[in-house]
Amino acid sequence: MQVQLLPEYEEQTARAAPAAEPRRLVILGATGSIGRSTADVIEGAPGGFSVEAVAGGRDGASLARMAIRLGARFAAVSDPAAYADLKAGLSGHAIEAAAGDEAVEAAALHESDLLVAAISGAAGVGPTHAALAAGRKVALANKECLVCAGDLFMRTAAEAGTSILPMDSEHNAIFQALGASSADDVEEMILTASGGPFRTWDAKAIAAATPEQALAHPNWSMGPKVTIDSATLMNKGLELIEAHHIFGIPAANLGVLVHPQSIVHGLVSFADGAVVAGLACPDMKVPIAHCLGYPARVPTSARRLDLAAIASLSFEKPDFDRFPALGVAMAALEQGGSMPTVLNAANEIAVEAFLARRIGFMDIARIVEACCAAQARESNGRAPQSVAEALAVDRVSRERARRMVE
Repeated sequence: MQVQLLPEYEEQTARAAPAAEPRRLVILGATGSIGRSTADVIEGAPGGFSVEAVAGGRDGASLARMAIRLGARFAAVSDPAAYADLKAGLSGHAIEAAAGDEAVEAAALHESDLLVAAISGAAGVGPTHAALAAGRKVALANKECLVCAGDLFMRTAAEAGTSILPMDSEHNAIFQALGASSADDVEEMILTASGGPFRTWDAKAIAAATPEQALAHPNWSMGPKVTIDSATLMNKGLELIEAHHIFGIPAANLGVLVHPQSIVHGLVSFADGAVVAGLACPDMKVPIAHCLGYPARVPTSARRLDLAAIASLSFEKPDFDRFPALGVAMAALEQGGSMPTVLNAANEIAVEAFLARRIGFMDIARIVEACCAAQARESNGRAPQSVAEALAVDRVSRERARRMVE
């Protein structure tokens, strides 16, 4: 296991004092749900942070408002067509604006103490890797980076002498549950899944589910792609792949439990029989604050956990028949190599097609599985050795998935 990517943790024997100077931040994906929650945490800690740069995708006007709100010095939008809205929104403010993929990478490379990587999907791979290679510490909320090119990312972080902090709620809970324990003492890591909106539905009803029904998550407020992944349980499969890379644990020692209350986010089982769990109310401000302030603690407005009021917590094994996407993802993890890259690319296309009402809900897992099977027949399966290789596999897999959708 390679928990050494977080070396400073073992040096902490007590709560660290807040930094005298504000911690400099760059936020990629500033207008998404993670970006907005990050802004809330920053505003709740006056004087604790300064935002050097923000980046977004297609919504120039919203990015301009976020840049002004956070006092950023630089704002970049990946879609050149959104540049006019960004520039207009920043009128009268001394904030530099730019557009295009190169501009997003330039934002990522701004001098910072921590980069929040929250661009959704494979679009976040290039700029996040560039920041890592430049020695920036990364708070990772984009699981696709490690799903698409996990070996590359971990190797780059080690070579650059920097670290990756897990910002996903499940991985952050596990990171906190690990504490200063020796990685050799860990027997199993378990990620929890809410079960999504279809946890109690039968297979026939799930097959007929509409996008509106799939987007009605019972516990979390997330973007549409992540919400659909939660409904299929693909999200948990992607998180298993992410956990494999972050913590260096074999697939056989990773597990999933369905936990509808979303209070326990992750559990670590140790060799002596002890199990340590990370608990919190379902609010992304909790793991975000942990990463922003680490190793210090940053206060948040997140709702406090009242176990007496909750009264009971329940757990179930996942149903692979009703939610086959989880099994497809676990198989990709076991196969390794380029298979997780294919899995992620095909899933993004299938989810997009479902939201556009071009395929049914159960077709998502079928298309992803078919793309993985085609990759196994036609490729040597080597893990991507560079961002360019990862994106090439991603591009081919997307094209194959689009043909299947057609």
